[in-house]
Amino acid sequence: MKTFFILLLSIISCIAVTAQEYDVLLKNGTVVDPKNSLNKQLDVAIKDGKIAKVAANIAASSSKRVIDVSGLIVAPGFIDIHTHVFVGSNPETFADGSNSVSPDDFTLRNGVTTVVDAGTSGWRNFPVFKRQVIDKSKTRILAFLNIAGSGMTGSPYEQDMNDMDAYMTSLTAKKYPDVIVGVKIGHFEGSDWAPFDRALEAGKLAGKPLFVECHLPQFSLEDQLKKMRPGDIITHSFEKVSERMPVTDDNGNVRPFVLEAKQRGVLFDLGHGGAGFWFSVAVPAMKNGLPPNTFGTDLHRFSMNAGMKDMLNVMSKYLAMGMSFNDVIQTATWNAARAVKHEELGNLSEGSPADVAVIRVRDGKFGFVDAGGNSIEGTKKLEAELTLRAGNVVWDLNGISAKKFGDKK
Repeated sequence: MKTFFILLLSIISCIAVTAQEYDVLLKNGTVVDPKNSLNKQLDVAIKDGKIAKVAANIAASSSKRVIDVSGLIVAPGFIDIHTHVFVGSNPETFADGSNSVSPDDFTLRNGVTTVVDAGTSGWRNFPVFKRQVIDKSKTRILAFLNIAGSGMTGSPYEQDMNDMDAYMTSLTAKKYPDVIVGVKIGHFEGSDWAPFDRALEAGKLAGKPLFVECHLPQFSLEDQLKKMRPGDIITHSFEKVSERMPVTDDNGNVRPFVLEAKQRGVLFDLGHGGAGFWFSVAVPAMKNGLPPNTFGTDLHRFSMNAGMKDMLNVMSKYLAMGMSFNDVIQTATWNAARAVKHEELGNLSEGSPADVAVIRVRDGKFGFVDAGGNSIEGTKKLEAELTLRAGNVVWDLNGISAKKFGDKK
C-alpha cells in the first residue's frame, strides 16, 4: 500500500510538472504592443526565451514562475538606435575609450534591451568591439559601421579620406549581417563630398541604410537630405545651435525640403545627446508634422549626466510635450525595430524574443531639460520596474519577481 501511494504521488507530481508549459508568466499587466495593436489587460507567457502566448487569464498553474504585474505597463523591450558603447581604457576617445559607456550599466535598468552603436567602430576595429563588448554584454548590441576605418578615434583619423573605404566597410557589414545594421557618416570637417558618397556606396553594397550624424559643417541640411535614400536615417534632428540649420524656420514651421525628405521615406532620429535636442525646435516640429521616428538617446559619458539622462527620461519628456502614450511606446519599440531592419524585435508576437519592459507610470510634478538648459514640466514619469532579456529577469527595481523573505514555498 505504501508503495502504491508513493507511485501515485509521483504520477501526480509528473502531471503537475507537465502542466507547467511556460517558464515565466507575467500576470494582470496592461500590455501595450503597438505592432499588434494591443493596449489592454492581458497576460504574457514566456518559454525558452521567446514569447509563447499573449492572452487574457492564462492559468497561473501553467507556468513555473508567475510574476504579478498588476497596475503596470508590459511593453516590448525598448530599442535605442543611437548609443556609443565601444567602451575601453583609452582616455578621451569613443572607440575603445572612456567616453563610451558600458551598456549593461545603463540600459537594462531603463527597460532598454537592444542598443545600436552609432559608428563608434569602423571596419578596422569592429572585431575588437565585437569581442570586447558585444559578445560580453547582456544587452543586445547592434551597430552602424563608421565609414572612417577606425571609427570615432578623433582627429586626424576621422578626417583621413584614405581610410574611408566603401568596399572594406561593406565586406565587414556582410561578414556580420545580423549585427551590423548600417553605415554611418559624421564628424567630418572638410568640404569634400567623398566621405558621404563612400558611406552611401558602402550602404548600397551591403544592402544597409545610411546613418547621418550631421557633424558635417560644410554641407547644408538640404543637400544632405537630397542625397539620402528612403530608409536612411538622419540623427540630431532637433538641434538648434549646431553646424547646420534646424529643421524648423523662425516661425516654427518645418522647412518644405525636410517634409519632402520625410515623404520620400528618410527617417528622423532624435539623437538627444548633449547638444542635439532643443524644445524650441522639437515642440513646433512635432506640432507641424515631424515627430521623431525613433528615440535615439546618443548615450555617452556626457549626455547621461545632462539633459538627456536615459531613454525613459526621453520618453517621459515626449509625454510632457504632448505625444500620446501609445505613440511614445511605438517610437521606442516597433518604429526602432523597423528602422534597423530587425522586425523580430520591438513586439510581443508569439515566437519573438522575450525582451520585455515592465513600466510604472508615476504621477506627480516632474521637470525635463533640453540641451540648452531649458525646462518644461510634466505630470507623468516612466520608471522601469522589471526588465526581461530573452526571458530572463535582468532588472527588478522592487523585487516583484523575487521570492518573499520567509516564504518556505
